[in-house]
Amino acid sequence: MHIDWRICLAAAAALALTLALAAWLTPRAWWRRPNLRALGVLGGGTLAFGALFLALLGRPPAPAPAALADLQAPPSASRPAPGARYLVIDDLNLRDANGVRSQRVAVLRAGSAVVATGSTDGDWWQVRARIDGQAREGWASSLWLRRADERR
Repeated sequence: MHIDWRICLAAAAALALTLALAAWLTPRAWWRRPNLRALGVLGGGTLAFGALFLALLGRPPAPAPAALADLQAPPSASRPAPGARYLVIDDLNLRDANGVRSQRVAVLRAGSAVVATGSTDGDWWQVRARIDGQAREGWASSLWLRRADERR
């Protein structure tokens, strides 16, 4: 993790300026005991002057693209492999299209096995399942699916 020197410098200068101005411009009685008013003056002044100083010093550089790539989830975590087996963890609607407003095709009972086709749209996965002896294909919310080899 990299902390930019501009942010540290702006925060330190803003706090120092706020303390100096607060001591000079406010009544001495305000500072005898810590209170919310004093905290508000220090916090608000530091925030305002810090934003001003950061604007004067310039923006910190954006993170490198490689650093952003490290933050993204690996493709295997977001997309099921075609043919991968999953178990339904609670009763789940199998729908003809993705989304809760789509027509329900069937209900997959908890413990049912499904096979991913590999097609996804956000949290919605297209799956195949055998329901009452018939092969059915539809869309299901991946939030209710677990890998067949995953323990609860």
